[in-house]
Amino acid sequence: MQCFSFIKTMMTLFNFLIFLCGVALLAVGIWVSVDGSSFLKIFGPLSSSAMQFVNVGYFLIAAGAVLFALGFLGCYGAQTENKCALMMFFLILLIIFIAEVAAAVVALVYTTMAEHFLTLLVVPTIKKDYGSQKDFTQVWNTTMEGLKCCGFNNYTDFEGSPYFMKNHTFPPYCCLDDGNGTATEPCTKEKADDNVVQGCFSQLLYDIRTNAVTVGAVAAGIGGLELAAMIVSMYLYCNLKLTCEPSM
Repeated sequence: MQCFSFIKTMMTLFNFLIFLCGVALLAVGIWVSVDGSSFLKIFGPLSSSAMQFVNVGYFLIAAGAVLFALGFLGCYGAQTENKCALMMFFLILLIIFIAEVAAAVVALVYTTMAEHFLTLLVVPTIKKDYGSQKDFTQVWNTTMEGLKCCGFNNYTDFEGSPYFMKNHTFPPYCCLDDGNGTATEPCTKEKADDNVVQGCFSQLLYDIRTNAVTVGAVAAGIGGLELAAMIVSMYLYCNLKLTCEPSM
């Protein structure tokens, strides 16, 4: 009985923390959606790298909503000993866990396919918005400056963009000076050809692979926590009386 009470208390506290994390993510997501430029100034090139591929504001709002719901269900189910809430908590967490495993397998096995898909998605957007959309241009400038890269694949991604059509040059990050810094002179096609600067997607993959141990440890830790939470919720579920239906 003491073991059950201890697990119930820990389940409640753990899910209360998840609930608070969900609230925090919702707040940050709304902040990013409303004022993305200040978010970039604070978090720098890492945040801008993410914002190339997903709408970070909407992503954080969605993640926050899921954590909010999980935290509420887990905390409520454990505290009130409600089997329905615990089962919903378990099922949502199981779906998330399966989706994470599937995403990891796809990312490892189909990296080239993912690169091709992102190229079809990102490059046309660069050609359409770079130089005309202020926030989008700032995201890419921050990324290219921080990661020392150029475009998604290379400088050709900017051909036909509003920036190129106006200036007839490429962004200065696509050319390097003699000290391997950003060029101060106009970055023409000839200079971009001579100074081969790696695309940001390749640079991002390189950084991830360089820190593969850290990334893997974080992923394993998250997976372990999810498994532990599912086991605990099932333990509580199996040791509680049915409370889904109101008593007669």
